[in-house]
Amino acid sequence: MNKVKFKDKLKSFFARCGEETPPFFKKLKRVGLIVAAAGTAVVTAPIGLPALVVTIGGYLIVGGAVATAVSQAAIDDANNCLHDEDGDDFGGMAPIAN
Repeated sequence: MNKVKFKDKLKSFFARCGEETPPFFKKLKRVGLIVAAAGTAVVTAPIGLPALVVTIGGYLIVGGAVATAVSQAAIDDANNCLHDEDGDDFGGMAPIAN
């Protein structure tokens, strides 16, 4: 089995993040930001809260951050971000042979 490694894996990810996001994922991104903000408010509250509430606040932060990150990487058309000049299926990135 030949494994293919890419020179720059983040290049295509950042290209995806710059593309247009579908309306559903725009709404999901806003909800994720609101959930993460609510979790941050619970965790950093100046009053003493039970450990369970603080733990739930931490989970809200993580869930909101993940929802926001996934929503940011969603694009309308998968072919928009590849910009494949050389005609192969690697999305413009040249593979490194082992």
